[in-house]
Amino acid sequence: MQKAGGRDREAAQVLLDSSFLFTPVNFEIDIFNELNKLLGRRFEPVILSATLRELQKLSRNKSTKLRKQASLALKFAEQCRIQEASEERHESHDDLIVRIAHKMGYCVATNDKALRKRLRNLNVPVIFLRQKTKLTMTGSL
Repeated sequence: MQKAGGRDREAAQVLLDSSFLFTPVNFEIDIFNELNKLLGRRFEPVILSATLRELQKLSRNKSTKLRKQASLALKFAEQCRIQEASEERHESHDDLIVRIAHKMGYCVATNDKALRKRLRNLNVPVIFLRQKTKLTMTGSL
């Protein structure tokens, strides 16, 4: 069954932040395959437009290493649905992720410890890399 806009009602919506998109670059893990195994169901990877802009900015960084990593992360971002969202006045990028995830009922994939704690405090399911080898989820969909 399809929702308006063509999204599958049964698919889990997983919001990926930039730290998570760096996972395949830094740890050689196929995040989409691992998400599929972890969730055991269809999922739709989502990235915020603000996160996309952040990656684009990093891909123009002076550091060759960071520029290369961000460019690879952008390749993974191409496999995601873009959710239009911008920070409100005095709102950080993490604040935006928390607000959108909570409002939209998204699960969030992040390796940022402080962000994971904030999301868990709001009962938002969180997926993260454990022991640099496997994905783990706290909370439930």
